[in-house]
Amino acid sequence: MKNHEQYARCLVLAGGGFRFGYYLGAHAALEEQNRAPDVLLATCGGAIAAAIIAGAPDARARLEWAASPAMYRFLCAVQSTPHATPLRTVAGAARRWLGHTPAPRIPDLFRDYLFELPATLPLPPQPAAGAPALAIVGARLLFGPGDVGAARGDRPLFVQTVFCPPRAARLLDGREAPAADPRWSAGAVAPRLEVDSTESLHDAVRSSVADMFYFASHASQGRHYSGGVIDLFPLELAHHLARNVIMERKMPFNPWLAAPALRAVFGIDGAARLRHVHGLHADAWVDTRDMAQALRGHGIGKRIDWRRNRIGLAVPASHAAYGAQVRAQWDYGYRKGTAAMMGEKI
Repeated sequence: MKNHEQYARCLVLAGGGFRFGYYLGAHAALEEQNRAPDVLLATCGGAIAAAIIAGAPDARARLEWAASPAMYRFLCAVQSTPHATPLRTVAGAARRWLGHTPAPRIPDLFRDYLFELPATLPLPPQPAAGAPALAIVGARLLFGPGDVGAARGDRPLFVQTVFCPPRAARLLDGREAPAADPRWSAGAVAPRLEVDSTESLHDAVRSSVADMFYFASHASQGRHYSGGVIDLFPLELAHHLARNVIMERKMPFNPWLAAPALRAVFGIDGAARLRHVHGLHADAWVDTRDMAQALRGHGIGKRIDWRRNRIGLAVPASHAAYGAQVRAQWDYGYRKGTAAMMGEKI
């Protein structure tokens, strides 16, 4: 039975990393079809896209914001840490791939990471008139720096958290955390979802993008948060929020890097979680399973600087080249969003 307080339509922005521009194109396609969402449920890089959608007044302004000199300068300012050496990074990935026990020890999400983010994300200052509500996924840490390295045992280490306005919080309050479901979770995530209506949008986005091993956990109001990667596919939460749901059909986790990292930190079998989500109902699916091929060369990946013995971000050499990347992402998202609407009545 649907709750009268539910939103009409939810678009799930499920990750995307620094290729988040494709969400802006998909949202523009929905607007064009008079199916614009009134709530956005976002994780990781999708949280940046959600903040831009809410803060800029129209599709053109959103594209311009994502491709702006300020966003380009922000990406150029992301710096490698001393931990970001090729040998150390490969060794860590190999240990996680070889280790089959889910979340055996408390991970170091305070010091063991590759990149330093600048202090401030270049987000719009406030939501525009008539903007959709934002619900942003993060993971609150239940441990501190002094616990790092200890055996976990049966101890939960994370609380799946959604930063959202009071209306969304009422719809989600008391729900079970999808990331804690024993069908894919080994107990490192607490069973109950947490909702937080007190966090600033900037801190909520920073918490969501703070993916393990890439960035440090984010500190806010005396708490530490890691990334929205704890649940990239929160389809169940979307159904609690809205009467109609538009979800992305995602490519599988990388079996050598992403899946072992998710298992080692959160104790989650990412492949099992994704299979389950793809078997659930959504009113429309935006199929991006070909994104790695379709956007090859149009995203910010990693590169090795052999002279400095560092892994860094492969940011385009000029603002113009970066703008072309964002436009390619936007066009891809627009095509996929348009295709999702073909024949759909939502």
